[in-house]
Amino acid sequence: MTKSGPSRWLKGALVSAVAAIVCYWLWASLTEWADDVANSQRDAMMTGSIESLLAGITGVVSMPALLWAGMRILQERGNHLLVILGAIAWIFVGGHVVEDPVSTAGTAVFLTLFAVLGSLLSSVEVPGR
Repeated sequence: MTKSGPSRWLKGALVSAVAAIVCYWLWASLTEWADDVANSQRDAMMTGSIESLLAGITGVVSMPALLWAGMRILQERGNHLLVILGAIAWIFVGGHVVEDPVSTAGTAVFLTLFAVLGSLLSSVEVPGR
């Protein structure tokens, strides 16, 4: 364990769970908006493409920012592993639950697994200078 004890992994699980829910909601909402744009103008070529790209970028880029900010708010430092590997894992987990047909139960399982991964990653603290 690290010097802050078991509470660090609990904080990591909480931050990862909240970040996963927020990022999922944001990405899914923006993807739905992009689909609505594409369906409203079916005859136009590439309609909704920019909106889809923005949805994906926002859904992916917001994860490391939320993980970092959440852990800093909870006064935990040395979260490099959580932020970097959590962001990489989110590309796959978030992309799957948002872009592929996944049931509500399946989505809940994937988001829970992401929170468990975040808990494990947060238990490793990068030493300070």
